[in-house]
Formats: sequence, structure tokens, C-alpha cells
Amino acid sequence: MENSPSPSEPPRAHDEARGPRLREIPLRLMVPNLITVLAICAGLTGIRLAFEGRYELAVAMVLLAAFLDGIDGRVARLLKATSKFGVQMDSLADIINFGVAPALVSYAFLLDNARSPGWIAALLYAIAAGLRLARFNVMAERDVKAPWQSEFFVGVPAPMGAMLVLLPVYLGFLGVEPTPLFVYGSVAYTVLIGYLLVSRLPVWSGKSRRIRRDLMLPILLGVVLYVALLMSYTWQVLSITVVAYLCVLPFSARAWQRRYGTITIEDDSANV
Repeated sequence: MENSPSPSEPPRAHDEARGPRLREIPLRLMVPNLITVLAICAGLTGIRLAFEGRYELAVAMVLLAAFLDGIDGRVARLLKATSKFGVQMDSLADIINFGVAPALVSYAFLLDNARSPGWIAALLYAIAAGLRLARFNVMAERDVKAPWQSEFFVGVPAPMGAMLVLLPVYLGFLGVEPTPLFVYGSVAYTVLIGYLLVSRLPVWSGKSRRIRRDLMLPILLGVVLYVALLMSYTWQVLSITVVAYLCVLPFSARAWQRRYGTITIEDDSANV
């Protein structure tokens, strides 16, 4: 009986099951999660700005959220601070920043003109982004992976989907009038991007691509030029980037077909 805890003192195991106290968590483990929280804040702020009519700032916040969400995992690996908690936080941020935020910004700016069809398109895109992220998480946790998974995604990745689905908004910023043709064309385009997210389309990932040393300097200069143009001609550059990416998709599928055409992606992505 002397080892039995009193009612006011729960067993240590019971206390540990509630998780570590904040003072027990090293700062380096908190940095990636703080970045993820900032990404969520940026995405949600983008939604608020959109419904306040400040659309350019709203899109900027959504793109900032996508950027922050893209670097938190890399920061975690750099600091050796990966954790299951961080993975769950990142998944939550992905759904908000790549699914909900761009869909609502697009709806507030343009799709609302189509009334119910516009809202349905926004819903379909947001749900497709959630399904895409769930499939990615399931495939990432598998012990056995197909050889092509180091080179290709299955479907358009969610971060790129967020950039793609905002194309009608970029065009609106460039002066395209919200005519019925443009509005309903944007509704169909939003549904198309949602489909590309959940499709079995092989998409180059670039993760296994290695750069020759003699090409490093030209590529760095190219990146600097792209960023400079992006800062000066933001909506034009984003529009061209989206169109160029969409044009690359057929070549990506063709490359996969040539190398792995006898393999079906469905076999590796079943039960998701």
C-alpha cells in the first residue's frame, strides 16, 4: 500500500501519457512547429482578407502560407527535429493552406459570380486537396515503395495545386473582365485542377534530379532572374508559370509511360 499513489498524486505513467510539458521540449523541436503555425495563420488571414475585398493581399498570404508550409519539413530535417506531432501539424496546415484557403479566395474573388456552381467547384477542389494529401500520407508511410516513387508523384501535388487553381484570380488582377464565359470557364477549370490532384497522372517530382556542377551557376542566375521578374511582374509571371506547368504534365506522363509503362500506378496506390 505504501507504493500506491494518493488520489492527489496520479501515477507517473498517467502523467506522462498526457505528453511532455512545454518546459521539457527543446527549442529546436519547436521551431518547425512554429513555422507550421505561422503558415496556418497566413492561410487563414488570406481567407479573411479575401472576404474583406483585399484580394491581392489575400493571394499573397496564401502563397506565403504555401512557402512556409514547404520549408517547415526541411527545417525540421535540418535541425533533426522531426516528430509525429510535427507530421500531424503539417498535415493540418496542408489542408488549410493548399485546399481550403485557395478555394475560398477564388470563390470570394470570382466563383461567387456563378452562385451555386461556383461554390460546388470550390468545395470539390477543397475536398480533392484533402483526398490528395491523405493519399500522399498513406503512400509515404509504406515500407515498400515502387522505384518510380522517387521520380514521380501520383497526381499533381497539393502545393502546386494551390498555385494552379488561382490562375483565374491572377488573370483577374491583369484586367480580365468577369464575363459569364470567364466565370463559368473558371468554374470548370477549378474542377479540372481538383481532378488533377486526385488523378493517377504521373507528375515529375524532381526529388531525384541531380544538377551537374557546371550548370549550378547558370541555374542560380536563372532563379535570381525568375525571382526578380516575380517581384516586378507578379501576376504575369505566376500566370506564365501555371500555364508552363500545365503544358509539362503531358510530357511527364509520357516519360513515365516510356519507363514504367508495364506497371500500373493503381497497384501501388490501392486502398487510399
